[in-house]
Amino acid sequence: MTLGVVDQIALGDLVARYALHADRREIDAMGELFTEDAVLVLPDAPGDLDPVRTFTGREEITATLSVLNGIPVTFHALAGQVFDVGSEPGTAAGEIACVAHHLARREDGTVSDLVWHCRYTDTYRLDGQTWRIARREQRIDSIETRPVRRWRGE
Repeated sequence: MTLGVVDQIALGDLVARYALHADRREIDAMGELFTEDAVLVLPDAPGDLDPVRTFTGREEITATLSVLNGIPVTFHALAGQVFDVGSEPGTAAGEIACVAHHLARREDGTVSDLVWHCRYTDTYRLDGQTWRIARREQRIDSIETRPVRRWRGE
């Protein structure tokens, strides 16, 4: 059984808004994309690339995502997304591939781009007529650091 086109579009919009809100530092708006009882499981990079740190509930998740405020520039590029019917009525599952850029000035004055090639494994749940993230696990496939010649923050 597959998801209908309307649900596929809504879920695609949901994950795109997550990335956009992250890049705009709209942390409260990011938090609203989760269900009240959502679970977010993140890696502890660079030491652990698998999801090991668990945050529960919209309030705790929003507080955790506020770490983005300390990064001058980010750019989350969605590289692929697949959505399937969930295991329970009113749910869906998804896998999102993303390349996340994090620009920051180093102590020596140079600017670097910390790039995470990552995947999100998601469970979504209908909240009324709105799809929200009920569970999101992030895995990092690789990390690289690139020099930056110029950035918007200058």
